[in-house]
Amino acid sequence: MSSSNKSTVTVIGSGLIGRSWAMVFVSGGYRVKLYDNQQGQAASAVQDIRKQLLQLEEEEMLRGSLTAAQQFSLLSSYDDLAVALDGAFFVQECVFEQLLVKQSVFQEIEKLVGADVILSSSTSCLVPSDVFAKVQNKNRCLVSHPVNPPYYVKLVELVPHPDTTVTVMDDTHALMTKVGQVPVKLRKEIDGFALNRVQAAITAESWRLVQDGIISVKDIDLVMSEGLGMRYAFIGPMETMHLNAPEGLEDYMRRYGEGIQRVLSSFGPVPNFNAEESKSIISEMCGLIPSDQQHLTARKNRRDQLLMSLSKLKKDL
Repeated sequence: MSSSNKSTVTVIGSGLIGRSWAMVFVSGGYRVKLYDNQQGQAASAVQDIRKQLLQLEEEEMLRGSLTAAQQFSLLSSYDDLAVALDGAFFVQECVFEQLLVKQSVFQEIEKLVGADVILSSSTSCLVPSDVFAKVQNKNRCLVSHPVNPPYYVKLVELVPHPDTTVTVMDDTHALMTKVGQVPVKLRKEIDGFALNRVQAAITAESWRLVQDGIISVKDIDLVMSEGLGMRYAFIGPMETMHLNAPEGLEDYMRRYGEGIQRVLSSFGPVPNFNAEESKSIISEMCGLIPSDQQHLTARKNRRDQLLMSLSKLKKDL
């Protein structure tokens, strides 16, 4: 193994998240070595990334100061793990969301890199204590959880292992900031991290309201997209409350805290999302957007275009 010079990042796994991370890192001027253990997969991913970069450039949505050609020149593909890791100072893992697979991957990576190389996982639902359980040097390990799609939604949750050093958290925060992401630091690990816990709360109450016949699938989505989402795209729930009372957050809770507690106490149990009664919700959703690939792909493309436009708007404000 060779020493790193803090200009090369290795991305492990060339699926959707791996490709997105590769695009984010090259946009910041880093050399990216994309690895996949399936012969030819990484090379195919690199060619797909080239097309995406050119399209983004054409639409004037390419991130960073480099041209698409310059960014593409920083990207290379590998199916040999040792070669892919050589010279990297940061490793971003993006393999299947299966604990044993991730543990095995990090065991192999640790054998091939120096002690100062940061090991980061993209997991969305596994806590660092589990992901890095078989790693010897856990103080350089953390989760960097992106939001899908990472190229357009810039938040990254940085979740430490109990042994992760402050320096590793700070260095990763600086890296993510440099490549244009918006990192947030969790002070300790928790199941679901922050984003998925908030999302789960919204999902559960939305599901209950539809299941109980209070509102339709279409209209609960409008509650978010045309209501809460309009302000949450720019300010979060804490600042929203702080601004919604004459004297700030404390005043807001004096005025509305009791009502919030009353509403919260009326929430039902956690829904069984796979129960028989849930089929009507799924049917209603599919009536709006059929679940065949043609319709889903079209809506995903629309989603990405809208997120791209919103990202540009926020950048230009």
